[in-house]
Amino acid sequence: MEMTLRWHGSKFDTVTQKQIRQIPGVTGVITTWYDTQPGEVWSRKRIRAMKDEVEAAGLHIAGIESVNIHDDIKTGQGNRENILKIILRH
Repeated sequence: MEMTLRWHGSKFDTVTQKQIRQIPGVTGVITTWYDTQPGEVWSRKRIRAMKDEVEAAGLHIAGIESVNIHDDIKTGQGNRENILKIILRH
């Protein structure tokens, strides 16, 4: 079993990665982006920047959760097909 801690990112969390590294056994973080809108595509550049920041602190990203999913996708209604085309294109 891997020990991880939820980390909201340097813009959104008062706990630093340096503090997380001090917790015995913790090797990774579960993170998210609170400033994205449902259906918004994450750029590779942004994912790489987050990965680099976490690895520079001696940790790794074990997962990214709280992915914002547009309500139209969840319910299978509205603009679902257009949103999926945009997401899958990337």
